Amino acid sequence: MNPRIVPAAFAALALATGVAACGSDDDSSSASTGSSAAGASSSEKVSATLNGAGSTFAAPIYQQLGADLKDKGLTINYQGVGSGAGVSQFAAGTVDFAGSDPALADEDRTAIKKGEAVQIPFALGAITASYNLSGVKSGLKLDGDTLAKIYLGKITSWDDAAIKAANPDADLPSTKITVVHRSDSSGTTKGFTQFLANYSSEWKDGPGVDKEVKWPTGTGAKGNDGVAASVKQTDGAIGYVEQAYALQNGFTFADVKNKAGNFVAPTLESTSAAAEGIEVPADLGVSTIDAPGDQAYPIVSQTFAISYKDACKAGLDEAKAKGLKFFFNYLLNEGQDTIQKLSYAPIPDSLKTKDQAAVDALTCNGTAIS
Repeated sequence: MNPRIVPAAFAALALATGVAACGSDDDSSSASTGSSAAGASSSEKVSATLNGAGSTFAAPIYQQLGADLKDKGLTINYQGVGSGAGVSQFAAGTVDFAGSDPALADEDRTAIKKGEAVQIPFALGAITASYNLSGVKSGLKLDGDTLAKIYLGKITSWDDAAIKAANPDADLPSTKITVVHRSDSSGTTKGFTQFLANYSSEWKDGPGVDKEVKWPTGTGAKGNDGVAASVKQTDGAIGYVEQAYALQNGFTFADVKNKAGNFVAPTLESTSAAAEGIEVPADLGVSTIDAPGDQAYPIVSQTFAISYKDACKAGLDEAKAKGLKFFFNYLLNEGQDTIQKLSYAPIPDSLKTKDQAAVDALTCNGTAIS
């Protein structure tokens, strides 16, 4: 991991639980940028207040953009309450947009009564298997089956034969493993449990895959920051946390075996590789878990900004509708630089092109937003 990105991640995380005021603008920095982004210069301003809630995974991005862009006239109040809670608040009409790591499920869309939802995947982030184990450096090799057995409570000490077999040169202590997991409804949980289910039929048929599951063992903590704090405080702990939080806490984390059979460290390069060649459905509901690339880190989550295709028909005023389009354009263009500085991976141009088409199609009462 490039050390130059760490200070920026620290700064963003300091803001991750607060409320930020920010403005947004657009440029034509990417070859794939659409007409709306090209038409919004860095000097353009809007006047609106948008309220959002959801993903703690993406909270550092939303909060850093708030700090960077507060002079543009667009105030964004964002609360990192977890993807599940954010989507629920959006469905209830109490926020203007939601941040969610998994794509909208059919039941989510059914619950959204005010209008057709649009989801824009705008960043990628590695979900690390972070551990606090005295004397053991970063880079311990773990695979999906071993991680599943740890979270099933079947592997209970760090010198277990399965861990030793993958790490013959490591001096592994007999320290008891303390499992830490999310206690709230979380997109990070859904991504992590999907990875476990891909390599463990016992996990797939047991706890399963969702934003909330019935954990067989361990202790729960709220948010990525809560899991990170619990891991940091407990010798022998392991927890799944987004990489910016792992970096902020100075964690050691595992190289995880990918679909191609390679143990890969979570870096920006290996995170970006997870999005290469993925299938992009018509509703943009992509998934980057267990990507097939040789050098792809296998536990990578995308994150979505979710709002209405026609915000005015959903009850928002014209200023909010314009503000949403302005902000989404920023996320896809100038905001990609901020995303990378915060230890997240930017989206590839192939996905950005489709995102931009969806943002360009946003309307207010059926009329294109200028």
